Amino acid sequence: MTENTMPAAEVSHGVNEQELVAYELAYHILPTVAEGEVTAVTDELKALVAKDGGAITDEEAAERFELAYEIDKYLEGRYRKFTSAYFGWIRFTIAPAAIATLTEEVEGHKQILRSLLVRLTKAEEANPFRFHESLEKTVIRNIDLDEVAVEGEVADVEGLEADVVVADEEVKVA
Repeated sequence: MTENTMPAAEVSHGVNEQELVAYELAYHILPTVAEGEVTAVTDELKALVAKDGGAITDEEAAERFELAYEIDKYLEGRYRKFTSAYFGWIRFTIAPAAIATLTEEVEGHKQILRSLLVRLTKAEEANPFRFHESLEKTVIRNIDLDEVAVEGEVADVEGLEADVVVADEEVKVA
């Protein structure tokens, strides 16, 4: 008996191929792009979505930030390492049949360092996560661990407090 398998990209998940589905395209723009040109690159990505029949529903403008790890990209005949990039995302609705074409076009864009296209659930669609806004609200104050540890043992930390503020909520550690 033979087993028939279908590539994941072709699975429709019970959705009519003409029905519009919500997606998010998260992207890193190369840090070598001039800051004034970042908006033009984002506009090019939005034009690709529109060309393939999609409608933009939301976005977060790309802003420069430090990457958590180095990303290598093959450019101009050699691999180059990048430690920062402009990050942004675009949310849109589009027919699932257009996704393969859109993905290929985005991956072929020379000014995109990396991208990720995900299908959104209804909950994700209703509650977008604003990356750059959350970075501005997150503040962490460091504790000097030398003051806490005494010769390999933990000292009495009863009176010690550290403030951690995450998304405008203050949490005290005692």
